[in-house]
Amino acid sequence: MPTQMESAQSGILTPAMHAAAASEHMDVNIIRADLAAGHAVIPANPGHANLKPAVIGRRYRTKINANIGRSPTCSSLDSETAKLSVALAAGTDCVMDLSVGPDLTTLRHTLLSACPVPFGTVPVYEALQRVDGNVERLSAELLLDVVREQAEQGVDFMTLHAGIRNHHIGLAKKRKMGIVSRGGAILAEWMLHHQCDNPYYSRWDDFMAICRQHDVTVSLGDGLRPGCLADASDEAQFAELDVLGELVKRCRAQGVQCMVEGPGHVPLNQIAMNMQREDQVCAGAPFYVLGPIVTDAAPGYDHITAAIGATIAATHGACLLCYVTPAEHLGLPTSDEVRTGIIAFRIAAHAADIARGLPNEQDRDNRLSDARMAMDWETVFNLSLDPETARNRYQATRDLTVTENDHCSMCGKDFCAVRRSQRLARM
Repeated sequence: MPTQMESAQSGILTPAMHAAAASEHMDVNIIRADLAAGHAVIPANPGHANLKPAVIGRRYRTKINANIGRSPTCSSLDSETAKLSVALAAGTDCVMDLSVGPDLTTLRHTLLSACPVPFGTVPVYEALQRVDGNVERLSAELLLDVVREQAEQGVDFMTLHAGIRNHHIGLAKKRKMGIVSRGGAILAEWMLHHQCDNPYYSRWDDFMAICRQHDVTVSLGDGLRPGCLADASDEAQFAELDVLGELVKRCRAQGVQCMVEGPGHVPLNQIAMNMQREDQVCAGAPFYVLGPIVTDAAPGYDHITAAIGATIAATHGACLLCYVTPAEHLGLPTSDEVRTGIIAFRIAAHAADIARGLPNEQDRDNRLSDARMAMDWETVFNLSLDPETARNRYQATRDLTVTENDHCSMCGKDFCAVRRSQRLARM
């Protein structure tokens, strides 16, 4: 069966393309052309039975991804299933399972069965689990086995950290925080122990054969992403990016869809440059960014520091935003923190889409403003990105002794500027 990219290059319009076009209110032929060029992806493994396809690319609505997954120290299948439900209810566009621990096949089957949005994984985590955490025992054959089994199970996209090479590790040693990517650190240790190159890179064509067979979208992992502002935009980060640009071309040559993962901690003034550099080096491949986080000084509030960076990144070219929760750098997120992270990143994505001038994107804001002017509170709540919180917050300090709904508790009835503006309009 051809991949979405191969179908697009042959002029074939697939059901996934039609579904994505309907959700974007766009001509399906525009999506087909972007898929053919590698400027967009539709992660849609045919083995993911209940999938509602979505298109990720610069021309389309900015999408967000929610990471969930069992920790080696806490959480369970039930808790991660609950987080998946929360993430879907909060409006995530994609989900990644970053679980570690035993019986990952069963856990993944349960999550995939309940997940109607594109579902991703990081195969090296399961590979390391299978060798009981002993990095030295990892092998290219084991990684191939894990990728094959996950693809057969229906995983839509996978992070493959193929861009970090043996000769990059010395560059990372110069950093303040070294390598903060779990996958990148695992592979770096393996390369130093065995004194050879990255098994993903050296066996890339074999990995591509599996991904092509199951139409798994490759998410080219940023194993050398900066983990603090001091390491942003350094030689190590951009050395890996150059390899990712090479791998983009190799994916396209084999009909495999791919996107490129981007930096984690970047000062605000460097974000646009990073987006532009990726676009040039990776020939317009969709860019998938973690944040970026724009200050290191706010643990507990990194859903905010990252949403600030995500808005700028999406305005300048990022297509998929990996959410960050208040638990980032501190621990495994709770269900409430998963929800908070998703809402923060939905706000970031929506703000960026308005800034980019996407058709009709500001309509929601305009209708909400009309409802505010009319003091139509229910419409205000329903048009909000988080109706539940908006409604609860309004009710929290509402004067229940007053029957009128034509003001809120901020100004009260006599000092309400909106009520006064209504009177001015009638004068």
